[in-house]
Amino acid sequence: MGSTAADLGLTEDALDRFRAGLEALWPESIDEDAMKLGLAVSGGPDSLALLVLAHAALPGRVEAATVDHGLRPEAGAEAAEVARICKGLGVPHANLPVDVAEGNLQAEARSARYAALAEWVEERGLAALATAHQADDQAETLLMRLNRASGVAGLAGARARGRVPGTAIPLLRPVLEWRRAELGDVVRAAGLTAAEDPSNSDDRFDRVRMRKALAEAEWLDVDAVARSAAHLAEADDALDWMAALEWRSCVKKEPMGLRYRPQAPRAVVLRVIARIVHDLDGEEPRGSGVARLYDALAEGRPASIGNLVVRPNAGGWSFAKAPVRAAKRKT
Repeated sequence: MGSTAADLGLTEDALDRFRAGLEALWPESIDEDAMKLGLAVSGGPDSLALLVLAHAALPGRVEAATVDHGLRPEAGAEAAEVARICKGLGVPHANLPVDVAEGNLQAEARSARYAALAEWVEERGLAALATAHQADDQAETLLMRLNRASGVAGLAGARARGRVPGTAIPLLRPVLEWRRAELGDVVRAAGLTAAEDPSNSDDRFDRVRMRKALAEAEWLDVDAVARSAAHLAEADDALDWMAALEWRSCVKKEPMGLRYRPQAPRAVVLRVIARIVHDLDGEEPRGSGVARLYDALAEGRPASIGNLVVRPNAGGWSFAKAPVRAAKRKT
């Protein structure tokens, strides 16, 4: 298989569009040719398109990895096919088998995937990791979360640039403004056949049902919905900034915990409360629990959340660990 843009069936417009988007996300790489980019490539159409585009834009500067969650019998063959494609392109490839813990399957699989990819990035000395999230993914996620009455944090779409969870590794999403169909065209033009995950057509999953509904809703502008997700991400960042300012101004240490004298609007106060609970209790509180706590405190009622008790007093709220009950002696 050829490896130039023309050999891969890429138009100059497509390559220029990808290169400009990547440089905007990863400007430090422009002046540092030694920087290499890691690609998460599952073998599906979106990630294969990312592989083709990144290889053409950064020849000799990309490596790929496929995470095998061990959840489907076809996964091993799909990883082997990605390895074959990468070999033809001259792109180093790694297969990363992982064990997925019990619990929420999608959440645990995501956690295992990013942990394995982070370890691979560090071992290979790569400068960043790129994934193939695209505009249709953004729109689907936003509409699904609207349907669940999510707040701003939940509605905020995936950021074009972030961090791999639990690390300082830059996480790039350079095709976030591309449509699924456009990426499929890239794969077909390169003469590749993408793997199809059967779960993508299983109506038991909310995302599949939303995807089908979007396909039938010709009046809905998916690009505009995806841009709205990006605007909400900016609003989410602004709320985080305001919450950090509120924390510095209004949260003080007490002998038994923390005291908070809220001054900001409710949306900001909820974030400060969530941070207090996390810092004192060591757990990430559910948004619904934080909202119920806020409502009780706003009405002047003491309340509890996790292992904490919270009491309103003198214009503020005192957060402290609940007292441990002494065990009864056996008689």
